[in-house]
Amino acid sequence: MESATYTDDTTSGHLPEIRSLVDRLRQGEVRALSRAISLVENDAPQARAILSACFPFTGRALRIGITGAPGAGKSTLVDRLVRHYRTLRRTVAVVAIDPTSPFTGGAILGDRIRFQEHLSAGSSGSDPGFYARSMATRGSLGGLALATADVALVMEASGRDVILIETVGVGQDEIEIARLADITLVVLVPGMGDDIQSLKAGVMEIADIFVINKSDREGTDRVEQEIRTLQSLVSASAAWTPPVVRTTATTGEGIDALAAAIAETEKWMRGEDRLAERRARHWQRRLEAMLRSELMRHARRNGLAEEKLHEYAARIASGQDDPWKLVGRLAENLLAGETPDSAPNPK
Repeated sequence: MESATYTDDTTSGHLPEIRSLVDRLRQGEVRALSRAISLVENDAPQARAILSACFPFTGRALRIGITGAPGAGKSTLVDRLVRHYRTLRRTVAVVAIDPTSPFTGGAILGDRIRFQEHLSAGSSGSDPGFYARSMATRGSLGGLALATADVALVMEASGRDVILIETVGVGQDEIEIARLADITLVVLVPGMGDDIQSLKAGVMEIADIFVINKSDREGTDRVEQEIRTLQSLVSASAAWTPPVVRTTATTGEGIDALAAAIAETEKWMRGEDRLAERRARHWQRRLEAMLRSELMRHARRNGLAEEKLHEYAARIASGQDDPWKLVGRLAENLLAGETPDSAPNPK
């Protein structure tokens, strides 16, 4: 197996540890994978070097996002998809974005609660082809934890064929999932009323596949008809009309049809470089976010600590400073290698 390489001088003291960690997770060691994910999720000093080492081993896995309103049965649907792909001997990882506990700041629902059957399968105590991680939103918009993209990257480097990303399901902000997934499933259920209204507000735009779950309920025909009606308004100019699939995840009904729709969508996405273009757009947004994060790290190393930001904020709130002039001044000082207070602060 190819060994990982590293070029981040800021973590040179950790390089032997990182080399061992990434090589072990590449070889299928679950503890190494969990350790790497924890370091990345917590933005530890080794995080960037771990991600850099994992990056050459990414690009092969299919990332499927599952989003929808609370109560739509997303977790059960994810469980059924895991079973389907494992039956096909495809390795699977799940990132389950959970609400943040108000007491601990961690995810309310744990991996072992969500995927008890998979984690207890086999004589070794777990299914080696399956890995799940619950992450807390920590208040981030779109139901996505801030480090979800990085965690998915580490999972992919471990050799997983399919990565399922389930969001907390908080409404229109779920567009964030589309920026990470190759294929996005929007899950609806009959009788929840506001679902179709939310589609009109933008969720429809991110759907590659619509899933009407709990389709044994009354009202399924009406939900599908409303989706079709909305699609008819844009289908004339759209290159792809998202399929509508009915499922009842509790019984497994419709899962094979859903998997077939995912496969057909993937085939279409890989044609004419559509998938490559989607991933390029994802990386463009991610590069902007990474640059902002790196600039803030640089600023903090040069004296712009939390206390100093609070001091500036208080001055702005009291009218003593102009925020637009302040930001311009701070940026100039930092780019020049000076401390934040190197220049006067006129209002």
